Amino acid sequence: MNTPRPVLLAPDEPSAFITLGERNDAPFLIVCDHAGNRLPRKLGRLGVPDSELKRHIAWDIGAAGVVRLMAERLGAFAIMQTYSRLAIDCNRSPAVESSIVTISEDTPIPGNVALSPSDVECRVREIFQPYHDCIAAELDRRKQAGIATVLIAIHSFTPVYRGHVRPWHAGLLYNRDDRVAKPMMALLNREGGLTVGDNQPYAVSDESDYTIPVHGERRGLPHAEIEIRQDLIADPVGQEIWAERLARLLTIAIADLNL
Repeated sequence: MNTPRPVLLAPDEPSAFITLGERNDAPFLIVCDHAGNRLPRKLGRLGVPDSELKRHIAWDIGAAGVVRLMAERLGAFAIMQTYSRLAIDCNRSPAVESSIVTISEDTPIPGNVALSPSDVECRVREIFQPYHDCIAAELDRRKQAGIATVLIAIHSFTPVYRGHVRPWHAGLLYNRDDRVAKPMMALLNREGGLTVGDNQPYAVSDESDYTIPVHGERRGLPHAEIEIRQDLIADPVGQEIWAERLARLLTIAIADLNL
């Protein structure tokens, strides 16, 4: 007799991802790995105070709002993760330790301590995999239809990290392929008044990232991961400013790619 697999998400809970816009032939596919800070009901609060779940350790503050507005401006299809990275980080391979953290920055996450293999597998199966399956399915559809694609991942970062002030307003992240990142850096710098990071405050690598290496690099697609400082997009006004800026400049940045 087979033992039923454990279930994480109840039938009335949201899907692991949401999509914006209609599937179309616009060049951009926009994704947001840390859009939501929701936790599955079964996990409770993971032993973490509600105040901590509003911080960067739980999600990328402001990123979802920017993605919504960018998708509208670009007529692009977008895919956004629903659940908090404290349940499982959708920009980490499930094989690495940082996939499900027991301490985030200096905050202990008691509900992630001593998880059983079935507990981990459940989070991968119901949160991580559906999100990435959706991205892969859309990229497969576009390839089969002969639609040129530029993959853009939107993230946000804290103005201060462990007491160090971060000077950048935004950062362009990449690994082996800078076809989109380099033109975007140049265009952002021409805007005036912006300090733009070149692989700052983070850098993409096979060890620390999943979305860009797997969906962008392995497929040979032009791509960029864009980080925006959270205090600049914490409200609708800032989100509108940055969505307009990024949508406008991305259109220019890919003009010479001969898609």
